[in-house]
Amino acid sequence: MLAEENKQSDVAIAPLVYLVDDDEDFREEMVAGLSRLGLNAHGFHSAEALYRAYAVKPSRIVVLDIGLQGEDGLSIAAHLRSSQSVGIIMATGRAAIEDRVAGLQKGADVCLVKPIDVRELAATVVALNNRVKRDHKAPPAPPAPQWTLVEGGWTLTDGLGHRLRLTVSEQRLLACLFRERGNIVGRSALVEAMGEDVHDFDYAQLDTIVSRLRRRAKKANMLPPLHAIRGLGFTFTD
Repeated sequence: MLAEENKQSDVAIAPLVYLVDDDEDFREEMVAGLSRLGLNAHGFHSAEALYRAYAVKPSRIVVLDIGLQGEDGLSIAAHLRSSQSVGIIMATGRAAIEDRVAGLQKGADVCLVKPIDVRELAATVVALNNRVKRDHKAPPAPPAPQWTLVEGGWTLTDGLGHRLRLTVSEQRLLACLFRERGNIVGRSALVEAMGEDVHDFDYAQLDTIVSRLRRRAKKANMLPPLHAIRGLGFTFTD
């Protein structure tokens, strides 16, 4: 029924939907159900997998499990909302109002409590897609950044005219991440790449370096896809 309604609506092409959940049974059930109902749905088990797919082809709607292992749904929602025009549906197995409020505060448009009927999820996706389409109909998509290290690796550029001169620590850290582009690099490997002793290094300093790099990049009108993966390390996805 939903697929027939979609054909009659002004949405000529089914929206691309990315669903992120580390519960394989739930993920496969929802993706299969959404697909049967006429939606273009794809499932991912982690933030890293989502970021890789999103960098290649952004989706119109993202469905996030709030309690993901590693980088959780709240962190992903905050990151997507800060830089992207995307509809976000948060799915949580926790019925507490605090969890739903936290999801909305981090940028989710809708919060649903598990167990979720796939028909309700599909209807929510269609309604949210129509809203996102109305709100962001006019402006064309900006050109995608092409991240590179130039000038011997000492300058980060996005290919859009923005450049950032790096410090020694930033240059060594990004050089390591660029060599493993798209993969998670462990904290100890990054510390070694910076020429520090992994046994005598204050790992909180690594977070400080990354935070400072993000702030300086933001001032230069740049938003590098540098992501922290909780408990594992960092990745540069694009």
